[in-house]
Amino acid sequence: MEDDSFTNLPTSHLLGSVPAVVTEEKSPKNYEVPEASMQTFPPSSNGRGGGVGSSSSNNNNNNNNKGYHTMGAPTDGVEQQGPPNTWKGVFSVSSYVQYFNVDTDIVVNRLMSSFYPIGGDFFSKIDANPDLYGLVWISTTLVFLLSALGNCATYLMLKHTDSSASWNFDVGYVNAAAVSIYGYAIVVPLGFYFLLQYLGSTASLIRFWCMWGYSLFIFVPCSVLLVIPVEFLRWLIILGAGADSACFVTANLKTYVGGGDLTIVLAASFLLQLALAIFIKAWFFP
Repeated sequence: MEDDSFTNLPTSHLLGSVPAVVTEEKSPKNYEVPEASMQTFPPSSNGRGGGVGSSSSNNNNNNNNKGYHTMGAPTDGVEQQGPPNTWKGVFSVSSYVQYFNVDTDIVVNRLMSSFYPIGGDFFSKIDANPDLYGLVWISTTLVFLLSALGNCATYLMLKHTDSSASWNFDVGYVNAAAVSIYGYAIVVPLGFYFLLQYLGSTASLIRFWCMWGYSLFIFVPCSVLLVIPVEFLRWLIILGAGADSACFVTANLKTYVGGGDLTIVLAASFLLQLALAIFIKAWFFP
């Protein structure tokens, strides 16, 4: 009894006394545990996380407000697509990427094939993967070589005849080489493509550009030999290179078009290739 009377006495007025802490019990039914939300990175294709207990839309909004951003599902447009089939694909760089997908071994093999004029199997080698790399690289190399070596040959011929004569570098060789080589490599295959289409024969413009581009490679080492200041030897070199290149184009064009009376087409391809060789000699190595 005495102990109970002491415990009931008020003690809050005493110095240093601490009031009792009253704990309030929370009802279990009033306490809600928020649902756990886990995200997997990268997200699955259906745009939902693969973790346990996917959050609802309200929780996603709360996470976004707190600075957490959920990665969206990848779209189908990310996948690699082929070149467009419409006319707009002509002006798209991605349409031509596949035609530059070649390695060094393939290019060297095709370069070596261009030296054999009688084989006629060039189209069978490039059938699975025709390229435009050879057309661009060979034409550009030939333009720079004709511009530089043409001036060098002119200097040597001038000094051979008159050592005291003055000589100036002719910049016009660059323009002439670019117009003639690029124009020939692009326009001539394009013309044969439309001609064969008109005659009812199957033709592929990409394969024509590829074949005519590699046919110009023989003029690369030939232009180096044309620096020799001996006129008779120059004509032998350029005519031999022109005949080899012309036979290469004609033989492969014949096997490509197959049957039919296309003799005039083959003769035109031979003469045009030979005319290019004569033009190179007459203009850049006079």
